Order: sequence, then C-alpha cells, then structure tokens
Amino acid sequence: MSRHVMRVTALALGLAALVPLAGAVPAGAGPSGTGLKDAIDTILTDSRLDGAAAGVVVADAGTGDTLYQHDGGDRLMPASNTKLATSAAAMALLGPDHRFRTEVLSAGRVRGGVLHGDLYLRGTGDPTTLAKDYDALAARVAGSGIRRVTGRLVADDTRFDTERLGRSWAADDESSYYSAQISPLTVAPDTDYDSGTVIVEAAPASGPGARPLVTLTPATGYVRIDNRATTVPAGRPDTLTVQREHGANVITVTGEIPLQASPTREWVTVWQPTGYAAAVFADALAAHGVRLDGPTRRGRPTPPTARLLATHESMPLKDLLRPFMKLSNNMHAETLTKAIGHRTSGRGTWGAGLAAIDAYLRKEGVRTSAVRQADGSGLSRMNLFPAAELTRLLLAVQDAPWYADWYAALPVACAPDRATGGTLRTRMCGTPAALNTHAKTGTLTGASALSGYVTDAGGRRLVYSIVLNNHLASSVKGVEDAIVVSLARSDTAGGVIRAVRPARSRAATEADAGLECSWRKPRPC
Repeated sequence: MSRHVMRVTALALGLAALVPLAGAVPAGAGPSGTGLKDAIDTILTDSRLDGAAAGVVVADAGTGDTLYQHDGGDRLMPASNTKLATSAAAMALLGPDHRFRTEVLSAGRVRGGVLHGDLYLRGTGDPTTLAKDYDALAARVAGSGIRRVTGRLVADDTRFDTERLGRSWAADDESSYYSAQISPLTVAPDTDYDSGTVIVEAAPASGPGARPLVTLTPATGYVRIDNRATTVPAGRPDTLTVQREHGANVITVTGEIPLQASPTREWVTVWQPTGYAAAVFADALAAHGVRLDGPTRRGRPTPPTARLLATHESMPLKDLLRPFMKLSNNMHAETLTKAIGHRTSGRGTWGAGLAAIDAYLRKEGVRTSAVRQADGSGLSRMNLFPAAELTRLLLAVQDAPWYADWYAALPVACAPDRATGGTLRTRMCGTPAALNTHAKTGTLTGASALSGYVTDAGGRRLVYSIVLNNHLASSVKGVEDAIVVSLARSDTAGGVIRAVRPARSRAATEADAGLECSWRKPRPC
C-alpha cells in the first residue's frame, strides 16, 4: 500500500446530515488521478479539521488494491480502533470457542457439613461474571453439603499480574466505568458487562431538604456510600454528581436533585475488583446458608491438590466479541490481552499479551515497525496506528476461519438494535451506507477513527480506514460518515463517484466530547 500524510482543517462542530456534492465525478485513473481522490480530498477540507491530521486509506476488499490514500502511513492515535488488532489476535490465539472459567475449590476435608480448611475462588479473567453467577456457584457449594468453612475464603487472582490499570490511562478517569481495574476475578453489574463497576442510583426523597435515596447494583457492602446530596424543590437544576474517592471504595454523592426528577444512574468503578468479587460471593454463600469462619484473603494461589466444587463458564469468545466490539468495551479488550499473554507465554501481563498481538499482526502482514500498541483497548494515548496498517489487517483477516463471527461483531450503521448497531446505530441513517457498512468506531478527545467494510453502488466490496487526530471540534464523525457514504453511493469500478459532504447543521451534531457514544451512560447510543 502506498503511504502519504495530509494535514487538513476545521472550525465547525457539525456532524451528520450529508449533502451531495454537485453532480457525479468521474472516477479517474487511480489513486493519484481525479474522481475518488478529488471527492475524498474535498471532504477532508471540512473546516472542522483545521490544523488537524488525517490518515485515510480505501482498498478493494477482493484484490487488496489501494483505490485511495491520503497520509495512510502517518502514525496517529487510533482510539478504540486498537480493538481491531486485539480482537483479531484473540480469535486467532485463544480461539473462537475459548471460555473463561471461574471455579470454587476446597483445600481441606469435609466432615458433617463442615469444611476444615480454606475455600478458594479462582478466576481466569471472565469479564462477564454477574452477581447471579456467583450466586449459582454458592448454591452448588451449599448443594455439596457444606454448611460451614472453618478457614478463609481465598480469592485466587494469580492468573494475571497485579498491575490493574493500563499504561498512561488518565488519572481523572479512575472512577469512570470505561476505565475500570483489570483482574481475573471481577463482577459485571448488568448485561453490558462493564466489569469492575457498580451501578449507583440516586432518586429524590419525598420532600425538600432530605437526602436522596441511594441504591447499589449489585447490592454489596464492598463499597460505602457517602451521601451528602440534598433533595430540592421541583424546578431547581439537577446538579447531582457521583464520584469514587481515589484508592478507596467510598462513593460520594453530592449536589442537588429536584423533586419529581428522574433518578440519576452512574456506573462507577471499584478499587480492587478481586475483593469485590469475593465480597459478592461471600454474600451469596451466606444467603445459601454457608458460614465462613475466617476472613477473606486475596492474591493466594490455589493448592494443586484442591478439590473442585463448582464451575462457571463464560459464553464462548465468538459470542463475547459482540458486547466487546459493538459497545467498545475497554475492560474486555484488556482482559483478553492478558489472557493472550497467559496462553502464549504463561504470563498474564500486558507486556506478554501485547508481544503476542504484535507477533500475530506481523504474521498477517501488518508492518508493526510502524505501530505502537500500549494497551488492548485504545484508551491509552500512547497507541499509534497508521490507517494503512489498519487496512492491511482488515484485508488479511478475511480468509481466517473465524472471520464470519468477527465480522458479525462489528457495529452496523443505522441498525436500530443496540446489540447489532452498537456504536454506529444512530449514524449514516437514510443513506446507502445504512445497514451496509460494518466498522469499528474510535473516540478520544482530539482523536476519532472509523475502519471497516462497505459495499459500493456497483457491488464492489471495499475496505477503509479513517483516522483523524488533533482536531479542536468536539466531533468529526460527520467527516468520517461523509467518506463512507460517498463510497456507498459510488460505483468505484464503473467510474462514477457520487460524493457527499458533511452538513454544517448543529441540529444534526453528535457532540461526542471525547468519548465513544456507548460510554455516555445512562443514555448510550
């Protein structure tokens, strides 16, 4: 693939409605000719990209021929497009049928319903384990006849190392649910599977001056609520905020919530998710009539002679990919990275996992000397991927035996079901790209990306990668959409290019504010 770099500019904040350029443009002779090149070059002059950097590559999905490139070799922050590399490597190295196991084991003899020794809860990284799954494990322990444990509950999280947060993750994201700590033992509060978090809901009290009513999902004593907020008369502004203290499991609720206001819901990370999982499991044991005499301990390995009492298995990786990729789940990406490290080298670390991903990418023809991958999710601002190398990966994986499952996990433009459309479900509606393009989104402050597949008006299947950086506009999604819709409207092989340009209407603007739309809870895309 040819590589170049282009700096382009923008001041406006618009996103989405797309306006056709005047007339159809002839295709020209190739990437350096008129037609497709002129059309996309014109889109990239959108004022929202003023002073910014853009890397764009379009290729024929069948032949791999480059049809367009602008600064495709430039190293830019890919944001969550990093997940394309992580997910493909996971499918190749772990396998589509890989399942995470959470196990309960005993290290002692059982006599008369009493376990004389320790009870072990061992995790391997399942980011989808719900409170009900720990309850089912506890029920099986009780069903085995155990009613009392004289020893400790030991939470074995030794499958991974003790490094919980990724390299250069922002400190002010610590309590934000998309930046949760990584542990092989954790809890997800709902079926978005945001592991390592609790849902905090605050509702107005019955009268002004009273504290709001605050509840936790799942209900747990592992975190403590410090409720300093106040219910105020109806009509007053809602200023309620929810924040976890650094290094602790104290969640502080402050501000005001007016009478008759809708409850405020926030997904908040916990400190040390291993302890969170152990606390939820211990509560479940008590609910099933199993008494623990000893304390809970973390970070101790399970003895090799321990006897298995109960097991929970996650969904297979090919199914886990859907919430992971559709909703751009960072914690899934990081867990898979460490799981890859453990599978390939016996070390559940970021370093081992990233080395294995790098080796996989090289095998697939990606020029990894031009890539820097610092984490699995793209949350780190140290990640650098040229659009050309993302395109190479998208081309290479098409002949993988697991490609159909991987492709199905990509978000689909304007597919209304969140489980299908994911982060693209509100984009490119009413255009030929709707229900056509399958692509991975990416968003950080000053970084935006969209890479995937689209079929043009002549039936030609295309691969594209668009990576935009250093823009000051809150969103440049409209620029990405204009490029993809232009491809979908055009007959690139037949020589007719029907380009569109992003509208300037603020009414159609999606202000992403540096976050993937699926991260903006409680009203995600």
